[in-house]
Amino acid sequence: METKIAYIYLENGEMVEALSFGASGTKTGEMIFNTSLTGYQEILTDPSYAGQFVVFCMPEIGIVGVNDKDVESYSKIPFSKGIIVRNYNDFCSNFRSTQCLASYLKENDIMGISNVDTRFLTKFIRDNGAINIVVSTEFSSGKKLKDILESSPKIEEINYIKDISTKKVSKYDKSTFSFDLLDYKKPKFSKKIIVIDFGIKQNILNELSAVGLECEVMGHKFSSSEIIKRYKNKEIGGVFLSNGPGDPSILVEEIAEIKKLIKEKIPMFGICLGHQLLSLAHGYKTYKLAFGHHGANHPVKNMQTNEVEITSQNHIYSVPESICEIAEVTHKNLFDGTIEGLKYKDSPIISLQHHPEASPGPKEAAKIFKEFFKMVK
Repeated sequence: METKIAYIYLENGEMVEALSFGASGTKTGEMIFNTSLTGYQEILTDPSYAGQFVVFCMPEIGIVGVNDKDVESYSKIPFSKGIIVRNYNDFCSNFRSTQCLASYLKENDIMGISNVDTRFLTKFIRDNGAINIVVSTEFSSGKKLKDILESSPKIEEINYIKDISTKKVSKYDKSTFSFDLLDYKKPKFSKKIIVIDFGIKQNILNELSAVGLECEVMGHKFSSSEIIKRYKNKEIGGVFLSNGPGDPSILVEEIAEIKKLIKEKIPMFGICLGHQLLSLAHGYKTYKLAFGHHGANHPVKNMQTNEVEITSQNHIYSVPESICEIAEVTHKNLFDGTIEGLKYKDSPIISLQHHPEASPGPKEAAKIFKEFFKMVK
């Protein structure tokens, strides 16, 4: 495997020398860490990581290669800036693998950085919060890299949704994957919903389909009046608001359209960014966490059943406690007490901050898709 020297420059002036195994060049972005032990391909291809470099806490990455089926991006294009790992394994071995991770990164212009003390970077983020960095295989001068970083926009100033969201309305009729059968099967539909794509993951669509919801996927520039008309004509039974990257408050036009859907009391379900947009549409401002939640081992208490669910997470924004004025808190994060789920009091609306579709991650929270199906039906 051919490697190059790469340099990571942090906005506090720290500089780290490493090796590159992915795309060459110079890129800026926000650095966060992910604690998942498996599923690096699903993480890499999750559109919610647009604009970010992911530091993997799992030290060995690349062992199982990549394949076409585990890409989470609806457009099949990954949008993360890059990944930072301790050890990259160029030799991969898995019966589903179709190519090695390095070649996949190069094909998609994503940086892959290895031979890094990822424990140091993770602890730095934990103590100082998510931080902006520049990664380069072209420049080694700290001053040059500092100038590049300072002249680049921050992630909260960029609307990544316009590039990620689908440009056309489409029916999602893909098969769902069964780990029990190690095969793909066609779901049976009994109700139709509109899915608003802010960067939706494939497995969310799979889970919605698996419970019997036929999904019609629309882009972020959707028309609330069209959806309302179709709901009143009983063509559709509800609306799903997807996950996605960046600061939710930047989506001013989308929030205004969601307000109109709320007023009509259309059944809605939001995950991650969708959860945050529902909060903003109700008039409750979101806020940025220090380093967010990124991993597949986060304990969340289901306040309705009194059970603890181990969940998959990927977000850096959260909804405020003041939203309890209009919504019941259904789920709470047991790491920091932040709100993980809501059921609105005067509307048929539910939302989750974590990822019940579990890709990667445990399946304990997936039952909420059946709850949404019951609301729609």
